[in-house]
Amino acid sequence: MDIRFSERALGIEEGIFSVLNTKKEELIKAGRTVYNFSVGTPDFKTPDHIMKAMQEACKDPENYKYALADRPEMLEAMRDFYQTRFGVELMTDQIMSMYGSQEGMAHIGLVLCDPGDVMLVPNPGYPVFGMGPQLMGAKVETYPLYKENNFIPDFNDIPEETARKAKFMIISCPANPVCSVADDDFYERAIAFAKKYDVVLLHDNAYSDIVFGGKKGKSFLSYPGAMEVGIEFYSLSKSYNMTGMRISFALGNREIINMFKKVRSQIDYGIFLPIQKAAVAALTGPQESVWEQCAEYERRNYALCRGLTKIGWEVPDGQGTMFVWAPIPKNYQSSEKFVIDLMEKAGMIVTPGTAFGNLGEGYVRIALVYPVEMIEKAIKAVADSGILKD
Repeated sequence: MDIRFSERALGIEEGIFSVLNTKKEELIKAGRTVYNFSVGTPDFKTPDHIMKAMQEACKDPENYKYALADRPEMLEAMRDFYQTRFGVELMTDQIMSMYGSQEGMAHIGLVLCDPGDVMLVPNPGYPVFGMGPQLMGAKVETYPLYKENNFIPDFNDIPEETARKAKFMIISCPANPVCSVADDDFYERAIAFAKKYDVVLLHDNAYSDIVFGGKKGKSFLSYPGAMEVGIEFYSLSKSYNMTGMRISFALGNREIINMFKKVRSQIDYGIFLPIQKAAVAALTGPQESVWEQCAEYERRNYALCRGLTKIGWEVPDGQGTMFVWAPIPKNYQSSEKFVIDLMEKAGMIVTPGTAFGNLGEGYVRIALVYPVEMIEKAIKAVADSGILKD
């Protein structure tokens, strides 16, 4: 049978994580020690009170039926959490759950764009930012993130003609993969840009609980005018180590949230009820583990960056997120070539910056998914490999 796939499907290349995983398996079979810093899966334990809430809910047969909608207690918990954590006042009809922010990003294009509409994504940026709307037929335009601007968007870099055509724009701070943390001025400029050009803003706020240097992550929605121009995605995955549960929230502009709910009602039956119970426990329970975890990520960040710098690979300290955005060693010109050599010679697996856009060339992303003692072993493996002297 002649199966003819869609042009959209044919245009999707194999993800870099799949390629790296294949190579990793080859090294393990060969008996090599492997340090996999490529995938951002937290190694921390999910807090006991969250697991207990999930376990108890799973004992009730009634909880295995279709959820159909977000439970009021979960929406109220998120409303109260945003007020306490970010000082943002929301009504429950400005909140909805999703199967993770990645799923939300993949489907938001169904709500905001028609085929051919222009949307703006960062370069370098997380791949799904552009892939989701692109699968809906949108025309993806990128805006640059430069080292000279601390990888914070400069709205002057967006051509006037492109800005006027754009339907929506994705922003993210703290940002994956570039690890930048924005100040108040950035959010104010973003809102002004959105109002000037009638561009909807989508803020990915997955890493607001992992910010270093004594600073505290903020919400885009806490700035005047934000509710008029956009929504924010807040994830429980990284803050509470609930990655496998797949639950995140979209919050903000009531019109967008209500239309998003309407669209998603046609393609799913709601989050599994025990997961909703677990989300309530996360949002209303003790928060000490969130801040302790942030402190541990900061220790790992400094151990990695300063340890690599000490052996001759100059890596500046990160500002936040569970990643490090590292310039490749000076004796390399290609990120992908360096990643392959690093894997083969030192057993350390990282992600080439080109996986996040062409402006990622010259960088690699390193996930902080090992404790300090394992990071130190990986650094020693890099030093012993001689890769920095080639």
